[in-house]
Amino acid sequence: MTIELTQAQLASAASSEVIIEIVKMNKWYGSFHVLKDIDLTVHQGERIVVCGPSGSGKSTLIRCINALEEHQEGDIIVDGIKLGKNLKNLDHIRTEVGMVFQNFNLFPHMSILENLTLGPIWTRKMSKADAVETAMTYLERVKIPEQADKYPGQLSGGQQQRVAIARSLCMNPKIMLFDEPTSALDPEMIKEVLDVMVELADTGMTMIVVTHEMGFARTIADQVIFMDEGDIVEQSGPTEFFDNPQHERTKLFLSQIL
Repeated sequence: MTIELTQAQLASAASSEVIIEIVKMNKWYGSFHVLKDIDLTVHQGERIVVCGPSGSGKSTLIRCINALEEHQEGDIIVDGIKLGKNLKNLDHIRTEVGMVFQNFNLFPHMSILENLTLGPIWTRKMSKADAVETAMTYLERVKIPEQADKYPGQLSGGQQQRVAIARSLCMNPKIMLFDEPTSALDPEMIKEVLDVMVELADTGMTMIVVTHEMGFARTIADQVIFMDEGDIVEQSGPTEFFDNPQHERTKLFLSQIL
């Protein structure tokens, strides 16, 4: 896969402001220790790609960041708010952190436009007219405005995933999380979704992307994280990560997928 970038896209938009900080975070499922002493700092505008074998804790990590999963030890601070039991804080985090899943999660009985306007109207208290205008703006951005009146079942997988991205953007989030957004797509649909994500990265959006698309990772990432068995094994810039990996487990992983 080849993705061409402008000079603006090649320059990182990351700032010095920390927007996510994770300190010694641990999570268990029963007796299974799925995340082990995770430390991670993400700056505003930074693009982080998380990779690793299946079962390494990648998806659980980002689900903890927007509190879809509860961690048992350590701290997660998102946009200045420490995650915990406070339901008001959780509502704020889920409003400010957009999430795109593997399987789209669109409402099949609602039109594309209705899928996009539901959140802004009910959560952001936006007027219907403003919500429709916002929705059409983001459908234009993901290059499918002509699909507004159709239903999810009438769209291809790639189109549905672009709708899912637009739906998250309609909430005007500060952070976007992507959980293997191309893994459920046919090969010919993958590039259209990755192209949208590359354009989103160019806007300065803070992004954490779990993916096996290493060409995409090399192109857009400020930092690449490799996870294995619940640990962050290696973290570096993309050139260092791909051209000079330090850990033997990382070298083995890259040798199998590149």
